[in-house]
Amino acid sequence: MRLEQCGTSVLVTTRILNFRVLVEIEMLTQSKSQLALVTQQLSRLEKRDWELWAIVTITGILVSGALLAVLFRAAFLTNEGIHFELTVSRPLAIGLFVLLGLLNVYLVSKRFEVRRLREQLISSTLQNQVIEQQSFIDPLTEIYNRQSLDQIAGRFISQAIRRKTPLVFLMVDADNFKQVNTRFGHLTGDFVLTEIASVLKSSIRASDAVVRYGGDEFLIILSDTASTGAEKVIERIHRKFDDWNDAGHLEDFRVGVSIGSAEWHEGDSLDEMLDNADRKMYTQKKR
Repeated sequence: MRLEQCGTSVLVTTRILNFRVLVEIEMLTQSKSQLALVTQQLSRLEKRDWELWAIVTITGILVSGALLAVLFRAAFLTNEGIHFELTVSRPLAIGLFVLLGLLNVYLVSKRFEVRRLREQLISSTLQNQVIEQQSFIDPLTEIYNRQSLDQIAGRFISQAIRRKTPLVFLMVDADNFKQVNTRFGHLTGDFVLTEIASVLKSSIRASDAVVRYGGDEFLIILSDTASTGAEKVIERIHRKFDDWNDAGHLEDFRVGVSIGSAEWHEGDSLDEMLDNADRKMYTQKKR
Protein backbone atom coordinates (compact mmCIF):
# COMPACT_ATOMS: atom_id res chain seq x y z
CA MET A 1 0.00 0.00 0.00
CA ARG A 2 1.35 3.43 -0.81
CA LEU A 3 2.24 6.13 1.69
CA GLU A 4 -0.53 8.22 0.14
CA GLN A 5 -3.01 5.60 1.30
CA CYS A 6 -1.72 5.88 4.87
CA GLY A 7 -2.15 9.65 4.73
CA THR A 8 -5.64 9.21 3.40
CA SER A 9 -6.39 6.77 6.23
CA VAL A 10 -5.48 9.49 8.75
CA LEU A 11 -7.92 11.88 7.07
CA VAL A 12 -10.57 9.17 7.09
CA THR A 13 -10.00 8.60 10.81
CA THR A 14 -10.47 12.32 11.47
CA ARG A 15 -13.73 12.38 9.55
CA ILE A 16 -14.85 9.24 11.36
CA LEU A 17 -14.27 10.86 14.75
CA ASN A 18 -16.44 13.80 13.71
CA PHE A 19 -19.11 11.41 12.56
CA ARG A 20 -19.02 9.52 15.86
CA VAL A 21 -20.10 12.75 17.58
CA LEU A 22 -23.21 12.72 15.42
CA VAL A 23 -23.75 9.05 16.28
CA GLU A 24 -23.59 9.83 20.01
CA ILE A 25 -26.15 12.58 19.55
CA GLU A 26 -28.32 10.14 17.65
CA MET A 27 -28.12 7.62 20.48
CA LEU A 28 -29.01 10.26 23.08
CA THR A 29 -32.70 9.71 22.40
CA GLN A 30 -32.31 6.01 23.15
CA SER A 31 -30.42 6.82 26.36
CA LYS A 32 -33.35 8.78 27.77
CA SER A 33 -35.32 5.63 28.54
CA GLN A 34 -32.28 4.03 30.15
CA LEU A 35 -31.61 7.13 32.22
CA ALA A 36 -35.23 7.13 33.35
CA LEU A 37 -34.82 3.51 34.46
CA VAL A 38 -31.60 4.33 36.30
CA THR A 39 -33.27 7.28 37.99
CA GLN A 40 -36.09 5.04 39.15
CA GLN A 41 -33.69 2.46 40.54
CA LEU A 42 -31.59 5.12 42.26
CA SER A 43 -34.77 6.46 43.84
CA ARG A 44 -35.40 3.01 45.27
CA LEU A 45 -31.90 2.96 46.73
CA GLU A 46 -32.45 6.40 48.25
CA LYS A 47 -35.67 5.08 49.72
CA ARG A 48 -33.71 2.28 51.37
CA ASP A 49 -31.37 4.93 52.77
CA TRP A 50 -34.30 6.74 54.32
CA GLU A 51 -35.63 3.45 55.68
CA LEU A 52 -32.29 2.86 57.42
CA TRP A 53 -32.42 6.30 58.99
CA ALA A 54 -35.98 5.61 60.06
CA ILE A 55 -34.80 2.41 61.75
CA VAL A 56 -32.10 4.37 63.55
CA THR A 57 -34.59 6.97 64.74
CA ILE A 58 -37.21 4.47 65.89
CA THR A 59 -34.59 2.32 67.62
CA GLY A 60 -33.19 5.36 69.41
CA ILE A 61 -36.66 6.36 70.57
CA LEU A 62 -37.38 2.84 71.83
CA VAL A 63 -34.07 2.55 73.66
CA SER A 64 -34.53 5.99 75.18
CA GLY A 65 -38.06 5.12 76.21
CA ALA A 66 -36.88 1.90 77.83
CA LEU A 67 -34.19 3.71 79.80
CA LEU A 68 -36.67 6.40 80.93
CA ALA A 69 -39.10 3.72 82.04
CA VAL A 70 -36.40 2.10 84.15
CA LEU A 71 -35.36 5.45 85.59
CA PHE A 72 -38.84 6.70 86.47
CA ARG A 73 -39.71 3.36 87.96
CA ALA A 74 -36.90 3.83 90.42
CA ALA A 75 -37.83 7.45 91.18
CA PHE A 76 -39.64 8.67 94.25
CA LEU A 77 -40.53 12.10 95.63
CA THR A 78 -38.86 13.74 98.61
CA ASN A 79 -39.18 17.15 100.26
CA GLU A 80 -36.09 18.33 98.44
CA GLY A 81 -37.26 17.22 94.99
CA ILE A 82 -37.13 14.15 92.84
CA HIS A 83 -34.50 11.61 93.77
CA PHE A 84 -33.45 8.77 91.49
CA GLU A 85 -32.03 5.52 92.56
CA LEU A 86 -31.04 3.17 89.76
CA THR A 87 -29.36 -0.13 89.98
CA VAL A 88 -28.55 -1.95 86.77
CA SER A 89 -27.04 -5.37 86.79
CA ARG A 90 -23.79 -5.93 84.95
CA PRO A 91 -25.29 -8.43 82.40
CA LEU A 92 -28.06 -5.95 81.56
CA ALA A 93 -25.61 -3.09 81.04
CA ILE A 94 -23.35 -5.25 78.91
CA GLY A 95 -26.35 -6.45 76.92
CA LEU A 96 -27.45 -2.87 76.22
CA PHE A 97 -23.97 -1.87 75.03
CA VAL A 98 -23.72 -4.98 72.86
CA LEU A 99 -27.16 -4.31 71.40
CA LEU A 100 -26.25 -0.74 70.53
CA GLY A 101 -22.93 -1.88 69.05
CA LEU A 102 -24.56 -4.53 66.88
CA LEU A 103 -27.16 -2.03 65.74
CA ASN A 104 -24.48 0.44 64.68
CA VAL A 105 -22.52 -2.26 62.85
CA TYR A 106 -25.69 -3.36 61.05
CA LEU A 107 -26.58 0.18 60.01
CA VAL A 108 -23.06 0.98 58.82
CA SER A 109 -22.90 -2.23 56.77
CA LYS A 110 -26.26 -1.45 55.19
CA ARG A 111 -25.11 2.05 54.33
CA PHE A 112 -22.05 0.64 52.57
CA GLU A 113 -24.24 -1.90 50.80
CA VAL A 114 -26.55 0.81 49.48
CA ARG A 115 -23.55 2.85 48.29
CA ARG A 116 -22.06 -0.22 46.58
CA LEU A 117 -25.35 -1.02 44.85
CA ARG A 118 -25.63 2.58 43.67
CA GLU A 119 -22.11 2.51 42.19
CA GLN A 120 -22.71 -0.86 40.53
CA LEU A 121 -25.97 0.36 39.04
CA ILE A 122 -24.39 3.48 37.53
CA SER A 123 -21.36 1.55 36.25
CA SER A 124 -23.38 -1.26 34.66
CA THR A 125 -25.77 1.21 33.03
CA LEU A 126 -22.93 3.18 31.47
CA GLN A 127 -21.24 -0.01 30.26
CA ASN A 128 -24.46 -1.29 28.73
CA GLN A 129 -25.01 2.02 27.01
CA VAL A 130 -21.51 1.98 25.52
CA ILE A 131 -21.95 -1.62 24.37
CA GLU A 132 -25.30 -0.78 22.80
CA GLN A 133 -23.84 2.18 20.94
CA GLN A 134 -20.92 0.10 19.70
CA SER A 135 -23.29 -2.62 18.52
CA PHE A 136 -24.85 -0.12 16.08
CA ILE A 137 -21.52 0.85 14.49
CA ASP A 138 -19.61 -1.10 11.84
CA PRO A 139 -16.09 -1.61 13.26
CA LEU A 140 -14.32 -1.17 9.89
CA THR A 141 -16.04 1.84 8.34
CA GLU A 142 -17.46 3.19 11.64
CA ILE A 143 -20.82 4.00 10.11
CA TYR A 144 -24.17 2.47 11.02
CA ASN A 145 -24.29 -1.30 10.52
CA ARG A 146 -27.04 -3.62 9.30
CA GLN A 147 -28.19 -4.29 12.85
CA SER A 148 -29.14 -0.64 13.32
CA LEU A 149 -31.03 -0.41 10.03
CA ASP A 150 -34.53 -1.07 11.36
CA GLN A 151 -34.17 1.51 14.11
CA ILE A 152 -32.53 4.18 11.95
CA ALA A 153 -34.95 3.70 9.05
CA GLY A 154 -37.89 3.65 11.45
CA ARG A 155 -36.83 6.99 12.84
CA PHE A 156 -36.54 8.52 9.36
CA ILE A 157 -39.92 7.13 8.29
CA SER A 158 -41.61 8.38 11.46
CA GLN A 159 -40.12 11.80 10.90
CA ALA A 160 -41.32 11.85 7.28
CA ILE A 161 -44.83 10.91 8.37
CA ARG A 162 -44.88 13.50 11.14
CA ARG A 163 -43.53 16.33 9.00
CA LYS A 164 -45.16 15.15 5.76
CA THR A 165 -41.82 15.39 3.94
CA PRO A 166 -40.35 13.16 1.18
CA LEU A 167 -37.78 10.47 1.84
CA VAL A 168 -35.39 8.63 -0.48
CA PHE A 169 -33.41 5.40 -0.09
CA LEU A 170 -30.20 4.95 -2.11
CA MET A 171 -28.70 1.48 -2.48
CA VAL A 172 -24.98 1.76 -3.28
CA ASP A 173 -22.76 -1.11 -4.47
CA ALA A 174 -19.04 -0.96 -5.27
CA ASP A 175 -18.25 -2.02 -8.85
CA ASN A 176 -15.78 -4.86 -9.35
CA PHE A 177 -14.76 -4.79 -5.71
CA LYS A 178 -13.54 -8.40 -5.80
CA GLN A 179 -10.79 -7.30 -8.17
CA VAL A 180 -9.47 -4.96 -5.47
CA ASN A 181 -8.98 -7.86 -3.05
CA THR A 182 -7.52 -10.03 -5.82
CA ARG A 183 -5.04 -7.48 -7.17
CA PHE A 184 -4.10 -5.48 -4.08
CA GLY A 185 -4.96 -7.72 -1.12
CA HIS A 186 -7.56 -7.61 1.61
CA LEU A 187 -5.88 -4.82 3.57
CA THR A 188 -6.23 -2.56 0.56
CA GLY A 189 -9.78 -3.83 0.18
CA ASP A 190 -10.55 -2.72 3.73
CA PHE A 191 -8.95 0.63 2.98
CA VAL A 192 -11.14 1.05 -0.11
CA LEU A 193 -14.28 0.19 1.87
CA THR A 194 -13.33 2.82 4.44
CA GLU A 195 -12.77 5.35 1.65
CA ILE A 196 -16.11 4.51 0.03
CA ALA A 197 -17.88 5.09 3.33
CA SER A 198 -16.00 8.38 3.71
CA VAL A 199 -16.98 9.56 0.23
CA LEU A 200 -20.61 8.68 0.85
CA LYS A 201 -20.67 10.51 4.18
CA SER A 202 -19.06 13.59 2.69
CA SER A 203 -21.70 13.65 -0.04
CA ILE A 204 -24.71 13.93 2.24
CA ARG A 205 -25.94 16.22 5.00
CA ALA A 206 -25.68 15.67 8.74
CA SER A 207 -29.44 15.01 8.82
CA ASP A 208 -29.01 12.02 6.45
CA ALA A 209 -27.55 8.59 7.27
CA VAL A 210 -25.21 6.03 5.73
CA VAL A 211 -25.51 2.35 6.63
CA ARG A 212 -23.18 -0.47 5.69
CA TYR A 213 -25.78 -2.86 4.32
CA GLY A 214 -23.36 -5.75 3.89
CA GLY A 215 -20.00 -6.47 2.29
CA ASP A 216 -19.44 -3.75 -0.30
CA GLU A 217 -23.07 -2.58 -0.27
CA PHE A 218 -24.17 0.62 1.44
CA LEU A 219 -27.52 2.27 2.06
CA ILE A 220 -28.07 6.01 2.16
CA ILE A 221 -31.23 7.51 3.68
CA LEU A 222 -31.95 11.06 2.53
CA SER A 223 -34.39 12.94 4.72
CA ASP A 224 -36.63 15.69 3.34
CA THR A 225 -35.46 14.80 -0.18
CA ALA A 226 -37.41 13.90 -3.32
CA SER A 227 -36.19 12.05 -6.41
CA THR A 228 -34.83 15.23 -8.05
CA GLY A 229 -32.76 16.00 -4.96
CA ALA A 230 -31.55 12.41 -4.83
CA GLU A 231 -30.26 12.68 -8.40
CA LYS A 232 -28.11 15.64 -7.36
CA VAL A 233 -26.70 13.60 -4.50
CA ILE A 234 -25.91 10.73 -6.88
CA GLU A 235 -24.11 13.09 -9.24
CA ARG A 236 -22.14 14.51 -6.33
CA ILE A 237 -21.09 11.00 -5.26
CA HIS A 238 -19.85 10.13 -8.75
CA ARG A 239 -17.89 13.40 -8.95
CA LYS A 240 -16.22 12.71 -5.62
CA PHE A 241 -15.23 9.22 -6.75
CA ASP A 242 -13.77 10.70 -9.93
CA ASP A 243 -11.69 13.08 -7.80
CA TRP A 244 -10.64 10.20 -5.54
CA ASN A 245 -9.54 8.09 -8.51
CA ASP A 246 -7.71 11.01 -10.10
CA ALA A 247 -5.62 11.25 -6.92
CA GLY A 248 -4.07 7.90 -7.87
CA HIS A 249 -4.76 5.91 -4.74
CA LEU A 250 -4.83 2.61 -6.69
CA GLU A 251 -2.55 1.90 -9.61
CA ASP A 252 -4.41 1.28 -12.89
CA PHE A 253 -7.72 0.82 -11.10
CA ARG A 254 -10.68 3.14 -10.67
CA VAL A 255 -13.23 2.66 -7.93
CA GLY A 256 -16.83 3.21 -8.98
CA VAL A 257 -20.27 2.58 -7.53
CA SER A 258 -23.70 1.72 -8.88
CA ILE A 259 -26.61 3.47 -7.18
CA GLY A 260 -30.31 2.65 -7.16
CA SER A 261 -32.86 5.19 -5.91
CA ALA A 262 -36.30 4.58 -4.40
CA GLU A 263 -38.57 7.33 -3.09
CA TRP A 264 -40.67 6.45 -0.08
CA HIS A 265 -44.40 7.12 0.04
CA GLU A 266 -46.63 6.77 3.06
CA GLY A 267 -47.73 3.17 3.38
CA ASP A 268 -44.55 1.74 1.85
CA SER A 269 -42.66 -0.70 4.06
CA LEU A 270 -38.92 -0.72 4.61
CA ASP A 271 -38.56 -4.06 2.82
CA GLU A 272 -40.35 -2.66 -0.23
CA MET A 273 -38.02 0.32 -0.32
CA LEU A 274 -34.91 -1.82 0.00
CA ASP A 275 -36.09 -4.23 -2.69
CA ASN A 276 -37.00 -1.40 -5.06
CA ALA A 277 -33.69 0.41 -4.57
CA ASP A 278 -31.79 -2.87 -4.87
CA ARG A 279 -33.40 -3.76 -8.20
CA LYS A 280 -32.67 -0.31 -9.62
CA MET A 281 -29.09 -0.56 -8.39
CA TYR A 282 -28.53 -3.88 -10.22
CA THR A 283 -30.13 -2.43 -13.33
CA GLN A 284 -27.66 0.43 -13.12
CA LYS A 285 -24.80 -2.03 -12.59
CA LYS A 286 -25.72 -4.00 -15.71
CA ARG A 287 -25.66 -0.82 -17.75
